[in-house]
Amino acid sequence: MSNTADQEVNNKRPALFLDRDGTLNVEKNHLYRSADWEWIPGAPEAIRQINAMGWLAIVVTNQSGVARGYYREADVNALHRHVDGLLAAASAKIDAYYICPHHPDAGAMGDCDCRKPQPGMLLRAAREHQIDLASSFMIGDKMTDVEAARRAGVRPVLVATGYGAAEAEALSLGIARAENVLAAVDMIRRQWH
Repeated sequence: MSNTADQEVNNKRPALFLDRDGTLNVEKNHLYRSADWEWIPGAPEAIRQINAMGWLAIVVTNQSGVARGYYREADVNALHRHVDGLLAAASAKIDAYYICPHHPDAGAMGDCDCRKPQPGMLLRAAREHQIDLASSFMIGDKMTDVEAARRAGVRPVLVATGYGAAEAEALSLGIARAENVLAAVDMIRRQWH
Protein backbone atom coordinates (compact mmCIF):
# COMPACT_ATOMS: atom_id res chain seq x y z
CA MET A 1 0.00 0.00 0.00
CA SER A 2 1.35 3.44 -0.85
CA ASN A 3 1.93 6.14 1.75
CA THR A 4 -1.02 8.10 0.32
CA ALA A 5 -3.31 5.08 0.71
CA ASP A 6 -2.00 4.55 4.27
CA GLN A 7 -2.75 8.17 5.09
CA GLU A 8 -6.29 7.87 3.70
CA VAL A 9 -6.97 4.83 5.89
CA ASN A 10 -5.41 6.50 8.95
CA ASN A 11 -7.48 9.69 8.44
CA LYS A 12 -10.76 7.76 8.53
CA ARG A 13 -12.82 7.70 11.70
CA PRO A 14 -15.31 5.18 12.98
CA ALA A 15 -18.96 6.19 13.16
CA LEU A 16 -21.95 5.07 15.07
CA PHE A 17 -24.86 5.11 12.66
CA LEU A 18 -28.18 5.58 14.44
CA ASP A 19 -31.67 4.88 13.25
CA ARG A 20 -34.01 7.62 14.46
CA ASP A 21 -37.59 6.50 15.09
CA GLY A 22 -37.81 3.72 17.68
CA THR A 23 -34.10 4.01 18.45
CA LEU A 24 -33.50 7.62 19.53
CA ASN A 25 -37.11 8.73 19.92
CA VAL A 26 -40.31 6.98 20.85
CA GLU A 27 -41.87 5.43 17.74
CA LYS A 28 -44.72 7.58 16.44
CA ASN A 29 -45.86 6.95 12.90
CA HIS A 30 -44.57 9.65 10.55
CA LEU A 31 -43.14 11.95 13.19
CA TYR A 32 -42.25 15.41 11.92
CA ARG A 33 -43.54 17.93 14.50
CA SER A 34 -41.14 19.13 17.18
CA ALA A 35 -43.90 19.03 19.78
CA ASP A 36 -44.26 15.27 19.21
CA TRP A 37 -40.56 14.47 19.76
CA GLU A 38 -40.01 12.22 22.79
CA TRP A 39 -36.58 10.77 23.58
CA ILE A 40 -36.10 7.11 24.36
CA PRO A 41 -34.70 7.27 27.91
CA GLY A 42 -30.90 7.53 27.82
CA ALA A 43 -30.64 8.57 24.16
CA PRO A 44 -29.05 12.00 24.75
CA GLU A 45 -26.53 10.37 27.10
CA ALA A 46 -25.78 7.73 24.44
CA ILE A 47 -25.03 10.46 21.90
CA ARG A 48 -22.84 12.29 24.43
CA GLN A 49 -20.89 9.04 24.95
CA ILE A 50 -20.42 8.63 21.18
CA ASN A 51 -19.04 12.18 21.06
CA ALA A 52 -16.70 11.46 24.00
CA MET A 53 -15.40 8.35 22.19
CA GLY A 54 -14.33 10.58 19.30
CA TRP A 55 -16.62 8.71 16.90
CA LEU A 56 -19.04 10.35 14.51
CA ALA A 57 -22.75 10.18 15.42
CA ILE A 58 -24.66 9.86 12.14
CA VAL A 59 -28.46 9.51 11.94
CA VAL A 60 -29.79 7.51 8.97
CA THR A 61 -33.56 7.48 8.73
CA ASN A 62 -36.24 6.36 6.27
CA GLN A 63 -38.86 9.11 5.98
CA SER A 64 -41.45 7.84 3.50
CA GLY A 65 -43.93 10.40 4.84
CA VAL A 66 -42.28 12.87 2.45
CA ALA A 67 -43.13 10.74 -0.61
CA ARG A 68 -46.58 10.02 0.80
CA GLY A 69 -47.28 13.76 1.11
CA TYR A 70 -47.72 13.72 4.90
CA TYR A 71 -44.99 16.33 5.37
CA ARG A 72 -42.16 17.99 3.47
CA GLU A 73 -38.43 17.35 3.64
CA ALA A 74 -38.15 20.88 5.07
CA ASP A 75 -40.33 19.71 7.99
CA VAL A 76 -37.92 16.84 8.70
CA ASN A 77 -34.98 19.25 8.58
CA ALA A 78 -36.77 21.61 11.00
CA LEU A 79 -37.35 18.70 13.38
CA HIS A 80 -33.66 17.81 13.22
CA ARG A 81 -32.71 21.42 14.03
CA HIS A 82 -35.00 21.14 17.08
CA VAL A 83 -33.27 17.89 18.09
CA ASP A 84 -29.88 19.60 17.66
CA GLY A 85 -31.02 22.29 20.12
CA LEU A 86 -32.13 19.68 22.64
CA LEU A 87 -28.81 17.88 22.30
CA ALA A 88 -26.78 21.08 22.62
CA ALA A 89 -28.49 21.65 25.98
CA ALA A 90 -27.34 18.12 26.94
CA SER A 91 -23.74 18.78 25.73
CA ALA A 92 -24.14 16.33 22.85
CA LYS A 93 -24.40 16.53 19.07
CA ILE A 94 -25.34 14.62 15.95
CA ASP A 95 -22.64 15.08 13.30
CA ALA A 96 -24.95 14.55 10.32
CA TYR A 97 -28.44 13.44 9.34
CA TYR A 98 -29.22 11.40 6.23
CA ILE A 99 -32.82 10.84 5.24
CA CYS A 100 -34.43 8.74 2.55
CA PRO A 101 -37.59 10.60 1.48
CA HIS A 102 -38.68 7.89 -0.98
CA HIS A 103 -41.74 5.67 -0.93
CA PRO A 104 -41.11 2.06 0.18
CA ASP A 105 -42.03 0.87 -3.32
CA ALA A 106 -39.13 2.88 -4.78
CA GLY A 107 -36.61 0.84 -2.81
CA ALA A 108 -38.34 -2.45 -3.58
CA MET A 109 -38.36 -1.66 -7.31
CA GLY A 110 -34.69 -0.65 -7.37
CA ASP A 111 -35.42 3.05 -7.97
CA CYS A 112 -33.76 4.08 -4.71
CA ASP A 113 -30.46 2.99 -3.18
CA CYS A 114 -30.88 4.92 0.07
CA ARG A 115 -33.98 3.42 1.68
CA LYS A 116 -32.89 0.94 4.30
CA PRO A 117 -32.24 -2.00 3.92
CA GLN A 118 -30.24 -0.50 1.04
CA PRO A 119 -26.90 0.86 2.30
CA GLY A 120 -26.93 4.12 0.32
CA MET A 121 -27.21 6.52 3.27
CA LEU A 122 -24.35 4.82 5.12
CA LEU A 123 -22.15 4.70 2.02
CA ARG A 124 -22.82 8.36 1.23
CA ALA A 125 -21.98 9.34 4.81
CA ALA A 126 -18.77 7.31 4.61
CA ARG A 127 -17.69 9.20 1.48
CA GLU A 128 -18.65 12.62 2.82
CA HIS A 129 -17.17 12.18 6.32
CA GLN A 130 -14.19 9.85 5.66
CA ILE A 131 -15.70 7.06 7.77
CA ASP A 132 -13.98 3.73 8.33
CA LEU A 133 -16.95 1.43 7.75
CA ALA A 134 -15.16 -1.71 8.97
CA SER A 135 -14.70 -0.08 12.41
CA SER A 136 -18.22 1.35 12.56
CA PHE A 137 -21.56 0.22 13.99
CA MET A 138 -25.25 0.71 13.21
CA ILE A 139 -27.83 0.78 16.01
CA GLY A 140 -31.47 0.32 15.04
CA ASP A 141 -34.75 -1.31 15.94
CA LYS A 142 -35.58 -3.06 12.66
CA MET A 143 -34.19 -5.80 10.48
CA THR A 144 -33.88 -3.18 7.73
CA ASP A 145 -31.29 -1.42 9.93
CA VAL A 146 -29.42 -4.69 10.46
CA GLU A 147 -29.44 -5.45 6.73
CA ALA A 148 -28.33 -1.93 5.74
CA ALA A 149 -25.43 -2.27 8.17
CA ARG A 150 -24.42 -5.65 6.76
CA ARG A 151 -24.58 -4.39 3.17
CA ALA A 152 -22.39 -1.40 4.08
CA GLY A 153 -19.83 -3.54 5.94
CA VAL A 154 -20.84 -2.14 9.33
CA ARG A 155 -21.53 -4.18 12.49
CA PRO A 156 -25.23 -4.04 13.47
CA VAL A 157 -26.78 -3.85 16.93
CA LEU A 158 -30.54 -4.35 17.33
CA VAL A 159 -32.21 -2.54 20.24
CA ALA A 160 -35.39 -3.77 21.95
CA THR A 161 -37.07 -0.34 21.79
CA GLY A 162 -39.45 0.65 18.98
CA TYR A 163 -40.04 -2.43 16.84
CA GLY A 164 -36.90 -4.15 18.14
CA ALA A 165 -38.49 -6.60 20.57
CA ALA A 166 -40.77 -7.98 17.84
CA GLU A 167 -38.01 -7.92 15.19
CA ALA A 168 -35.59 -9.86 17.41
CA GLU A 169 -37.48 -13.09 16.66
CA ALA A 170 -36.22 -12.93 13.06
CA LEU A 171 -32.67 -12.09 14.14
CA SER A 172 -29.96 -14.56 13.28
CA LEU A 173 -27.40 -15.63 15.82
CA GLY A 174 -24.31 -13.50 15.96
CA ILE A 175 -26.12 -10.16 15.77
CA ALA A 176 -25.58 -8.08 18.90
CA ARG A 177 -28.63 -7.01 20.86
CA ALA A 178 -29.17 -4.37 23.52
CA GLU A 179 -32.04 -3.12 25.64
CA ASN A 180 -31.83 0.42 24.26
CA VAL A 181 -29.47 2.83 22.50
CA LEU A 182 -27.61 3.73 25.71
CA ALA A 183 -27.00 0.06 26.52
CA ALA A 184 -25.85 -0.49 22.92
CA VAL A 185 -23.35 2.38 23.07
CA ASP A 186 -22.09 1.16 26.47
CA MET A 187 -21.56 -2.31 24.99
CA ILE A 188 -19.71 -0.95 21.96
CA ARG A 189 -17.57 1.33 24.14
CA ARG A 190 -16.59 -1.51 26.50
CA GLN A 191 -16.00 -4.19 23.88
CA TRP A 192 -14.69 -2.40 20.81
CA HIS A 193 -13.53 1.12 21.65
